[in-house]
Amino acid sequence: MTSWCKAALAALMLTLTFTVAGPLARAADTAPADVQPFNSSPDAGLWQAIRQGERGATTLPNPRAGVLIQSEGETWRALRNGPISTYGVWALAGILGVLALFFLIRGRIRLDAPATGRTVERFNTLERSAHWLTAGSFIVLALTGLNVLYGRWFLLPLIGPEAFAALTGWGKLAHNYLGFAFMVGVLMIFLLWVRDNIPDRSDVEWISKAGGLFRRNVHPAAKKFNAGQKVIFWATVLGGAALSFTGLQLLFPFYFGSLADMQLYQMIHAVMALVMVVVIIGHIYIGSIGMEGAFDAMGSGQVEEEWAREHHGLWLAEVKGERSRRHGHERGPAPAE
Repeated sequence: MTSWCKAALAALMLTLTFTVAGPLARAADTAPADVQPFNSSPDAGLWQAIRQGERGATTLPNPRAGVLIQSEGETWRALRNGPISTYGVWALAGILGVLALFFLIRGRIRLDAPATGRTVERFNTLERSAHWLTAGSFIVLALTGLNVLYGRWFLLPLIGPEAFAALTGWGKLAHNYLGFAFMVGVLMIFLLWVRDNIPDRSDVEWISKAGGLFRRNVHPAAKKFNAGQKVIFWATVLGGAALSFTGLQLLFPFYFGSLADMQLYQMIHAVMALVMVVVIIGHIYIGSIGMEGAFDAMGSGQVEEEWAREHHGLWLAEVKGERSRRHGHERGPAPAE
């Protein structure tokens, strides 16, 4: 430690000692000679005050430097490394186990009728761009965030301290900057799809039949987004808003609140992130290996007409009706695209 650091630390300790101990000493002078003010040595009162967050005077630019001990930090650390981390592991393991069991029992959800060979546009370029901006940034944020929460227990023993330090450092930068991309993506999908994600009566039938996920040849009517997708949408929008708000507090610490506020925001951020990771894992499963033809919706934007009929029949009827009127026909299949 350099000499100026030692001098600054000594000055800080002396300032705190005189600031906090002065009133205690005066109180001791007025007390009866046979009574100890703190039933202990004079230093006990000083450290008791410090332990309770008593702030001393400081010549440093940051007035928070006058607080030597912030006891709430122990509570924050205990919750973060205790219930939050523990329940988070169980939630992550639970969703992976449920999906694996579902795949073994139900298998991949395939079309019940032969494909028509005709396609219909499910999502346009702007919609797919908004989705992949949100999805891509969230995946990086999730991986780097999980590393912050669990990396030292799972990753550090595997790759060693030097590699772990480098990975975590770059991950922190990616997490901080890609957070803004995620915010933009969440705002875009909200503006693009909020109208189609308002709950309506068609969702009741979909929920009553569990979306046909557990039985073959069961296809409840659904509009552009079914009830399950609406849950994903609102979880993403509301969860993303909570992550964005708390993330901004942590990116600019003490600008909006105190240290205790920062600790609260960090816990909310961690809990919401774990909830969203669990939800998005289920979404990724259904949109990839879980359902035949589902990935095409966000891949090329074109889906097989039979797929649309089985999973989004009301939406397909609406789209074909609009196209039929445009082409001057009362009925008829949508043109191949």
